[in-house]
Amino acid sequence: AKDRLLVGQMSGAVGTMASFGEKGMEIQRLVMEDLKLKPARISNQIIQRDIYAELIMILALIASTLDKIALEIRNLQRTEILEVSEPFGKKQVGSSTMPHKRNPIRSEKICGLARIIYSNVIPALLNNPLWHERDLTNSSVERVILPETFMLLDEMLKNMKKVLSGLEFFPENIKCNLYLTNNLIMAEPLMLKLTEKGMGRQEAHEIVRQIAMKAFYEKRDLIEVARENEVVREYLGEEDFEELKPESYIGLAPQIVDDVIQYIEEIEQKEAQES
Repeated sequence: AKDRLLVGQMSGAVGTMASFGEKGMEIQRLVMEDLKLKPARISNQIIQRDIYAELIMILALIASTLDKIALEIRNLQRTEILEVSEPFGKKQVGSSTMPHKRNPIRSEKICGLARIIYSNVIPALLNNPLWHERDLTNSSVERVILPETFMLLDEMLKNMKKVLSGLEFFPENIKCNLYLTNNLIMAEPLMLKLTEKGMGRQEAHEIVRQIAMKAFYEKRDLIEVARENEVVREYLGEEDFEELKPESYIGLAPQIVDDVIQYIEEIEQKEAQES
């Protein structure tokens, strides 16, 4: 995106370089070289505003990712879930009226500021069509949305860094929530285990569906009900049932996380070498 966004122009009043004569292109090249910018491929009185619309949209996308992370943290910090919590100082006050409160104020701030950045995308797009490609209705708008968007995103990033660097986890609640459905979430691996042992997939799906509904209505553990099923017992032994635990059904999650971290580190190294 930098190659598209970091451009400038020295092309005269209407973009034709008429007042520069034959050396117009060279003049623009030298000026842009001094400013460390790429010459815009084409311009008029101003550079085309789709460049800045793209910039604002990129910043809005970054804001939306921070918003998404902060929203997840806020939800996971709810009293009835409480799997994670943003850092909370020993002397920090969560509420002026309720002393017990531990509100996720930084995450809330991130979500709130994101809404302002989203709202700046529309005026950025409206700046693109100009009268005969040379009026300056964009100017007053950009004096607001460009610095504002950068400053708000900077504030969001600072707050997110503080949240993530001190994020608290509550393993006992995570485990409790894993078993909240009495192992109903293990219906898929139970079905797959039956197909691995030779049962047809459609038959396995129907049997597990019946077992799941029985477990749900009787408020019993899925694996316990499955153990009692004669058809299931023909295919699965006790060792198979012992393997059906949420902790063992995480797929390639650790590898996926490691791959993403490696990808980010490679980008950081590349940018460090180029700078």
